[in-house]
Amino acid sequence: MNAKVRKKVNVTFTHIILIIVSLLFILPFIWMVSTSLKPITQVFTFPIEWIPDPFQWMNYLDAIEYIPFFTYLKNTVLITVLSTLGVIISCPLVAYSFAKLEWRGKNVLFVITIAVMMIPSQVTMIPLFLLFNKIGWVGTPLPLIVPAFFGVPFSIFLLRQFFMGLPDALRDAAKIDGASEFRIYWQIMLPLAKPAILAVGLFQFMGSWTDFMGPLLYLTDEAQYTLSLGLQQFQSQMGTEWGLMMAVATMMTIPIIILFFFLQKTFIKGITFSGIK
Repeated sequence: MNAKVRKKVNVTFTHIILIIVSLLFILPFIWMVSTSLKPITQVFTFPIEWIPDPFQWMNYLDAIEYIPFFTYLKNTVLITVLSTLGVIISCPLVAYSFAKLEWRGKNVLFVITIAVMMIPSQVTMIPLFLLFNKIGWVGTPLPLIVPAFFGVPFSIFLLRQFFMGLPDALRDAAKIDGASEFRIYWQIMLPLAKPAILAVGLFQFMGSWTDFMGPLLYLTDEAQYTLSLGLQQFQSQMGTEWGLMMAVATMMTIPIIILFFFLQKTFIKGITFSGIK
């Protein structure tokens, strides 16, 4: 077997393995979509009936009618978009400062930022709740939005790694031409960091979209509930109506899949160039 044939065999074998692994990861999603279209009598049949018979398209309409789906969707979109916007605005600024600027205490503050990433969320949950309750934010979506405008440690770290990979010669050339530091950041460094910024934006979007604990802690009015809380409320009201629950879960999942589908190349580029593999 010559080298060319051996290479084709290796590539084919690799693709077969990847396809098998991909199917293992996608099976839960296929089961969710399949269950969302099944009558209740087919949900737990064994062996599994992957193709519903008949297709229960009414599950989606019934799920939307039983809970104020579009109100929850509007609340989720509002919180997700604003928190993602906050990360995109704040984190590149902080990361660029850590990566390219020299100022007293920079290394100490960066170590503190990294240390914050290591603290479990359960440790800060009660102190944060008491803080937000003290300033009157409990019962509003503000605790789910405003903190993002002050930076997210993981996003700062990811972007810092990206900025550190950009050559200092770009800054030096711009300074010789008389550009200010902010102009260098805004017109040179920020456009080059677009893949990494979109990557952290996608991370934040997915985190906010699927967040359950945050809304559960801070949202007290049903009119402010998000989709994750609405799904839990649906289960408490309807019991274990698996077809309707999977219909709501499918409608929650599809926007993230669509977003990742269109941004996957930029997302992978941002992760790779940032040195996080």
